[in-house]
Amino acid sequence: MNQQMNSPEHIEYVTRIGDNALILGQRMSEWCGHAPVLEEDMALANMSLDLIGQARMLLAHAGKLEGKGRDEDQLAFLRTELNYRNLTLCELPNQDFARTMVRNFLFASFQVLLWERLLTSSDSELAAIAAKSLKEARYHAQHAGDWVIRLGDGTVESHARAQAALDYLWPYTAEFFVTTPADDAVAAAAIGPAWSELEAAWEALVLPVLVEATLTVPARTPFKSFGKFGRHSEHLGHLLSEMQYLQRTYPGAQW
Repeated sequence: MNQQMNSPEHIEYVTRIGDNALILGQRMSEWCGHAPVLEEDMALANMSLDLIGQARMLLAHAGKLEGKGRDEDQLAFLRTELNYRNLTLCELPNQDFARTMVRNFLFASFQVLLWERLLTSSDSELAAIAAKSLKEARYHAQHAGDWVIRLGDGTVESHARAQAALDYLWPYTAEFFVTTPADDAVAAAAIGPAWSELEAAWEALVLPVLVEATLTVPARTPFKSFGKFGRHSEHLGHLLSEMQYLQRTYPGAQW
């Protein structure tokens, strides 16, 4: 593997995508046994498994690129908070069903665009992961989008909850498109797009659905979150303490 194809920027880029899937998958798994109806309990659990499966493939690939002998389990369970590169949006608490659906829709719509671009990645392993994951992301976006419309254009209560969720989550979506040095290097090597390139296409996907849901899109503000730079909210530490408990208590434990 040439230097261009296992550069620190390449490793960071793959790890970041894997961390998004890992952390959101962990967060969504909290709905298991708690969703409002049985059908959604099963749907959210299955989508959580989709994300964990994506995380496993991506972190395993990142470990190989890194060349230090770390596998997907070590990357998932033995890093400290500052070493995770997931978007802050992915680590935020579920709060209620409306917030979960709005978050899933905003994030999955972004993932659809990212996976589509990664189908032609010069990293053949990443392109193969994209081909599998794109189908899952399209389903996640459709499922969540349908719920956003049902909630937003539903009862007074459901509309209020969906609008509150959008008001809370929308500022965090700006982080999707913040430019990073890793993005620029990866784009130059044709490994994947700079995420900033996807903003217009993302808005074209999400805004019509939000309009149909009768939701008001908040104005952009100077606020920026920086989870993909390792600067996380207070919520990630609590999530990791639960997610990493078994591995840290019983190092090397295997089923």
